[in-house]
Amino acid sequence: MNVFYNNEGVGDVLLIRLHDVSYDQKQFERKGDVARIYHQETGKTAGFNIFNASSYHPFAGRGEVKLTEELLEKINQIIVKNGFNEQIEADLSPKFVVGHVLEKKKHPNADKLSICKVDVGDEVLQIVCGAPNVAAGQKVVVAKVGAVMPSGMIIKDAELRGVASSGMICSAKELNLPNAPKEKGILVLEDYRKAGEPFFQ
Repeated sequence: MNVFYNNEGVGDVLLIRLHDVSYDQKQFERKGDVARIYHQETGKTAGFNIFNASSYHPFAGRGEVKLTEELLEKINQIIVKNGFNEQIEADLSPKFVVGHVLEKKKHPNADKLSICKVDVGDEVLQIVCGAPNVAAGQKVVVAKVGAVMPSGMIIKDAELRGVASSGMICSAKELNLPNAPKEKGILVLEDYRKAGEPFFQ
């Protein structure tokens, strides 16, 4: 689940993304200030747009809104108040975490890509990585599925040259960190960092 607000660029609308749906399968249903976006064939809810959002809550910022339990409860109240009986559930765990690269092997279909097994604390992810400096044993920053990069890109499950990839191993530049090196390569962390802990404290 991702929540976005940009009054200057979009207007007083809270954009809530739950799932992707192709444009030709996208349908809308509006009640009051809330529009539900859903898949035409399955009826599965893909998201909500809440219009006049600041009349319900003092939303601010220009981009992704940090989701908390209190904010999720408020969003659900707004949805119900406008006539929908659906309640949103969300994973509020950190999306940028420390990962431990357990294994690195060559991608069978791409010379410059590697397939990595990365321990992120509660699971081991398979991530296809193009960085030249990635290696087994490193502690790295992993953007998990659902993370929103500083560029605005949302991390999704993907398939790269025929190999499944869940997440992204990040460079300092991709994380928009100050004094990020210009050379290509992932950010390698100090070894004392623990797999699964939030990168941004």
